[in-house]
Amino acid sequence: MLEIELCGIKMRSPTMLAAGILGSAASSLNWAGRSGAGAVVTKSFGLNPNKGYANPTTVEVTGGIINAIGLSNPGVANFKLELEKLDKSVPAIASLYGANQYEFSEIASEVENLVDAIELNVSCPHAMGGCGSAIGQDPHLTADMVRTVKKSVKIPVFVKLTPNVTDIVEIAQYAEDAGADALTMINSVGPGMKIDVETGIPILKNRFGGLSGPAIKPIAIRCVFDVFESVDIPIIGVGGIGDHNDVLEFVYAGARCVQIGTSIMYEGMDIFTKINNGLRRFMDEKGYGSLDEMVGIAHD
Repeated sequence: MLEIELCGIKMRSPTMLAAGILGSAASSLNWAGRSGAGAVVTKSFGLNPNKGYANPTTVEVTGGIINAIGLSNPGVANFKLELEKLDKSVPAIASLYGANQYEFSEIASEVENLVDAIELNVSCPHAMGGCGSAIGQDPHLTADMVRTVKKSVKIPVFVKLTPNVTDIVEIAQYAEDAGADALTMINSVGPGMKIDVETGIPILKNRFGGLSGPAIKPIAIRCVFDVFESVDIPIIGVGGIGDHNDVLEFVYAGARCVQIGTSIMYEGMDIFTKINNGLRRFMDEKGYGSLDEMVGIAHD
């Protein structure tokens, strides 16, 4: 009932572990798979090791979390060692970042044989060294990234879009025209900040960071809704999902499946089972035989 196929990748459920959440090691990625995730997405990694920003890197705010981790990662050579330990029964997507299309392409080629798909992170609002949303905010740069990576790998290429643009539909269309196989929507909103009222000092070491969690869900839903009417490739919804009703909103707006991140910080890996069970109950009650029957019905 919950099984879906995304770009030829078979998933036992429409829920995926989002990039950046417990995705630095094979042990945590495999844990998400055992907990009911239909697929797992790694933490974003680049060509070379990156320490990221100094602590504190996260702060809780009303409706979510602001984080400025700075894309800390051990680099592709070290990350490949973790990818080799993944449970092959659960599809894995490698989230990549780079300063230009050649870095993206080189990293993708390095890991192509270890994962089922690539997700291009061109949309991080707190990245170091110009590797973030400046790329994803430019339709031409986004298209260049996609086009170059598509030439270097044979597995599906997803593009994670930023909501911090004037027209996300335009970016989505450029990505599709360049050969993207699917779109992940959305990355965190911002940058935003929180200030300590006792000291008057910004709490995050980087001062600014990306907002994730329930507060951004209405924005994510709107973005998915708008893009669904303008592209023909699948959409992966992400942003503030905490229960099966949130998943249904994304699916109705046009998402084929969803990614879950911030909610894991509050509920742990059990959230995948909770959401999957909720979806099954809802579909039984309403008489739906598959998730495909519900995709995009808000547009009818």
